[in-house]
Amino acid sequence: MSGVRILVVQPSRIDPPGALGDWLTDAGAELDVVLPAERALPSVEDYDGLVVLGGEMGAYDDVDFPWLADVRTMLSGAVAKRMPVLAICLGAQLLAAATGGQVRPSRSGPEVGTLLVAKRDVAAEDPLLGPLPLTPDVVQFHRDEFTLPPSAQLLASSPKCDNQAFRLGDCAYGLQFHIETTPEVVLEWARTSPEMAATARPGQLDPEHLEEFHADLAETWQPVAERFVRIVATPPEERKASRFLPLA
Repeated sequence: MSGVRILVVQPSRIDPPGALGDWLTDAGAELDVVLPAERALPSVEDYDGLVVLGGEMGAYDDVDFPWLADVRTMLSGAVAKRMPVLAICLGAQLLAAATGGQVRPSRSGPEVGTLLVAKRDVAAEDPLLGPLPLTPDVVQFHRDEFTLPPSAQLLASSPKCDNQAFRLGDCAYGLQFHIETTPEVVLEWARTSPEMAATARPGQLDPEHLEEFHADLAETWQPVAERFVRIVATPPEERKASRFLPLA
């Protein structure tokens, strides 16, 4: 799968591609990581896939972060042209906002910690998330939530936040949770957002626990990154040929 090019939009310096970037690269993708606050967004026409990461800003904070409008426009255009998209946390909120959903403060308050989400029954048929365990490990660190865009397929939920993962069309995915983190990244979030960190259950943000948790996270989510690269490499007309893409 050499030659598969993925644009990675990184809204915040404190949420880098991390482990996800390594997994995508190991699977054969070439990554171009762009911080929109520092560099104008390139055209998605030059890429085969799009990843949008998280950040501390809100999805509608255009006054302070005017480039958010450009990211929403990019996401809308990528969905329209059936480009594979993987949007994480803020990225998922921007994807929802760009395609007819809404973003609002979470009605249940912040969701923070090393937690689980539950796959919906329909996710068993999904080419990206289908092979996951029923309740995969994830990192949560958000205070907002999104409503689903029209025609979106809900794939996962949690007790505090109904809409945790969704798919638009056959290849655009929004994940409210994080899979890209390292222990160091989560500890930095806890340091810079102590009021949110205080809502996590005791021990969940301890360095030793985070090290053990991220080993499990990699075992669960690295195969998902590999499947995403295979989706990116698959021509649009072939994506619906079978329920799951081949493993090799």
